[in-house]
Amino acid sequence: MPQLMTPPPYSALEPVSEILHGVAVTDPYRWLEDQDSPRTRAWIEEQTRYARGYLDSIPGRERIRERIREFLTVETYDSLQIAGNRYFFRKRLPDQEQPCIYMREGNGEDQLLIDPSERGTGKYTAVKPLRVSPDGRLLLYEVKQGGERTGTFELLEIATRQRLPDLLPRGYLRGFGFAPDCKSFYYVHEALDAQRPFYRAAYHHILGTPPSEDREIFFAGEDDKIRLILVSDKKHLAFFVRHFLERTFTDIYLKPFDVAGPPDLIFRETDCMLGLRLMQEKLLAITDRNAPNRRIVEIRLREDGQHEWMDIVPESDRPIHDWHVVGDCVFVSYMKDMTYQVLIFDFRGQKLGEIPIRGDETLRMLDGLPDGDELLFETESFTEPVGIFRYSAKSNNRTLWAKKRVPFDSAAYSHSHVWFRSKDGTRIPMFLVGRREVLNRSSNPTIMTSYGGYGVSMTPQFSVFVALLMERDCLFALPNIRGGLEFGIAWHNAAKRRKRQTAYDDFLCAAEWLIKTGRTDPKKLAIFGGSNSGLLVGAALTQRPDLFRAVVCMVPMLDMLRYHLFDNAHVWKDEFGAADDPEDFGILAKYSPYHQVRDGVTYPATMIVSGDADRNCNPLHARKMTARLQAANSSQNPILLDYKEFRGHSPVLPLSERIEGLSDRLSFVCDQLEIPV
Repeated sequence: MPQLMTPPPYSALEPVSEILHGVAVTDPYRWLEDQDSPRTRAWIEEQTRYARGYLDSIPGRERIRERIREFLTVETYDSLQIAGNRYFFRKRLPDQEQPCIYMREGNGEDQLLIDPSERGTGKYTAVKPLRVSPDGRLLLYEVKQGGERTGTFELLEIATRQRLPDLLPRGYLRGFGFAPDCKSFYYVHEALDAQRPFYRAAYHHILGTPPSEDREIFFAGEDDKIRLILVSDKKHLAFFVRHFLERTFTDIYLKPFDVAGPPDLIFRETDCMLGLRLMQEKLLAITDRNAPNRRIVEIRLREDGQHEWMDIVPESDRPIHDWHVVGDCVFVSYMKDMTYQVLIFDFRGQKLGEIPIRGDETLRMLDGLPDGDELLFETESFTEPVGIFRYSAKSNNRTLWAKKRVPFDSAAYSHSHVWFRSKDGTRIPMFLVGRREVLNRSSNPTIMTSYGGYGVSMTPQFSVFVALLMERDCLFALPNIRGGLEFGIAWHNAAKRRKRQTAYDDFLCAAEWLIKTGRTDPKKLAIFGGSNSGLLVGAALTQRPDLFRAVVCMVPMLDMLRYHLFDNAHVWKDEFGAADDPEDFGILAKYSPYHQVRDGVTYPATMIVSGDADRNCNPLHARKMTARLQAANSSQNPILLDYKEFRGHSPVLPLSERIEGLSDRLSFVCDQLEIPV
């Protein structure tokens, strides 16, 4: 039986009331928004002691921890990119806390370039390669502390392994490009301590000179709802000026390196998707202009602004997910019937071939050279971790470059694909994954997640959390709820902004289907999710607490009436709306999890995960929701806050922290679902 809990720590009730669009709204724990106040810090410490008192006493936690260590202490590779005949990547040896940056020339040995442990800043320092200069001399890389989204950006002289004094301080890098002679670079950078709106301007820095001498080359405007993004190739700089106003639109400017003067405005107030590839003599783009499922075009610029849009890969009945140009080939990935397909075209749109992919694989294209022959990509499935491959269009040859090898018997597991009807009658697909015998029996302990936003498709991916629960005979359910892009832009739009409840209805109907068909029952069903998926499970637990035994809600947004007031979250208005708008307010108030908690309700056992370093989904959401649920819950089901100083939105915590965090979540779920360990 799950442990019985003592009452949670008391959270001072200090209601703040305000009138929004004629409606009275009360926020009982607004004081917890102040992250650095002594009261909040003391409250976090008390919550941590309370959570540890439960988690550390769960039977079998040490056995779970040892199994997690077996999964995570393996050699890993990621962040692979190619420059000439060199590969740059991160590699972590089995017992290292953080990956290092390496270089490999051709099929040679891996050469260590940067080891973050040598910096003397502790195990929370992480590094990542970003860009290699055109002459192959310099490497731009990022340095992060903990799970922050911000970083410091440094340059390494590859031959000497020396770090240059030229760096961009802690902040957000919105664009970077080396000059053709590699003696300078261009950048857009939002420094955390900037006294000027640097993030709305682009600068030119000459190597070896102080930052104070950097020259402003472009200014986007005064409005603080503007974001400037810079991209480049060997001949051009392009400036994307995004306006996050009542509607989101973009102005695009283009400037050749060898032409003096200001850049040319080539697109004004475009509200379509327009992802450009600067190909020296060609301007290619992926766009949803007159093509909801997207197409790939060559844009021929004209001085009168009436540019020619020439189809290379026309729109089809399958949405385009990604594309890369390698040599004379355009690689285009699609999804059809919940499986990936990658087709290869020439610049005239003629199909040249197809990359062989298994039906249960998710494929992500990584990198390739416009003047090369090799595409780098990675694949994974529900039962197999990430493998990195090289593919040559000329030889039609797919070869393994690196693979994460974990002690998991993939052959013992399988998956099926089922369909259920949502509240409005729409048929929704769902993956069911587990041991073969589990798929054929009833009344299973079951875990479920989904996403439902931003056009993100939920496809087969390997998760240590899921794999370890499936080893203990759990069924894993992944419904493809609306809000993703599994069936094109209409699938996304059906749960966007004022239609957000559609995603939550789909998710709840998936849970009801699992129960009605006997796959599980409410005492054996747990849900989990992070970020936008954390909002999803937060909405599910407040709307239908009777359906679930346990909830793991990670780095979430939960106060949807105030989310847009913190950090840069206002840029998500197009996806969620904002309470400033009367119509948006009415929708948000109906599902905002923090505001939908009701006193005296029996809520599922809930673990909310967050930390100080999160500046995407500000940790105030986790703190306030924990206090509200603990006060409202009428049962002894635990409501826990798992909170760490260095935890943020980026998955860059050291190995030991990842082992401990995963041990807590798995122990919590096993205890609540009464899964033997």
